[in-house]
Amino acid sequence: MRNFIAHPEHGIVWISGAGSGIGRALALKLAGEGYRVAATARNHEKLVELQVEAGGLPGSIIVLDGDVTDAEDMEHVMASIEYEHGALAMVILNAGVYRPVHAEDLDRADFEETFAVNLSGVVNCLLPAIRHMKAKGQGQIAIVSSVTGYTGLPTSAAYGATKAALINMAESLKFDLDKMGIRIQLINPGFVDTPATRRNAFPMPALISPEVAAERIAAGLKSQAFEITFPRRFTYVLKLLRMLPYGLYFALVNRSTGWRERPLAAGRRPVTPHPAE
Repeated sequence: MRNFIAHPEHGIVWISGAGSGIGRALALKLAGEGYRVAATARNHEKLVELQVEAGGLPGSIIVLDGDVTDAEDMEHVMASIEYEHGALAMVILNAGVYRPVHAEDLDRADFEETFAVNLSGVVNCLLPAIRHMKAKGQGQIAIVSSVTGYTGLPTSAAYGATKAALINMAESLKFDLDKMGIRIQLINPGFVDTPATRRNAFPMPALISPEVAAERIAAGLKSQAFEITFPRRFTYVLKLLRMLPYGLYFALVNRSTGWRERPLAAGRRPVTPHPAE
């Protein structure tokens, strides 16, 4: 039996973290394909700008302000979709933040905020979405993780930990969601060109634009694949790296990034949003 694939006639697509980056580009892409997209983010002005830009497209953007770290807020978003706009056909859990972590300059706040947005924020959206889809007997869920969840990488002690957890979460939920008629997919992008990633102090191979990322994701959402990962010439290298013995893995990452030669961080670095936010 083929898994459910959401089409515009099935109902609303809810995208969290739609104010910029991948979320924004994906909202425009899907609206261009005729979907009604409920866009959630903390920045109301960015959502209004997104709605205006989508004017004239076959689909539309519905602005629903909300903070994914607030579980009650996400319940209200789900209620608004259900009672004011129609059935939820698909949810794309995309909101995220990136705080670079350096072991010589650790700060609890880096971990707490990253966990609150990237991990608990997904759960806060996931619970009401699954409850709604369970009652309808169908639905589609896509969780945006990252290839940094495959292996430990420099500066990613907080961010990578949340993305590894999301990968495990999606894999684990699939067993039961399949039996409920709810399809779950995992999105693992490589590096996407945004103002946040331009500040990274290391090489970013196979860098792509948010628009290209949105095209890859939109195509993957219509496929039967569990994992949507791109660009594969880069992400599959990381898949292979995680199979290596640790001694070889650490040596290769140090060499490819030049990390061993970099000086220790002298002090706190500026906080930058992750491109998915």
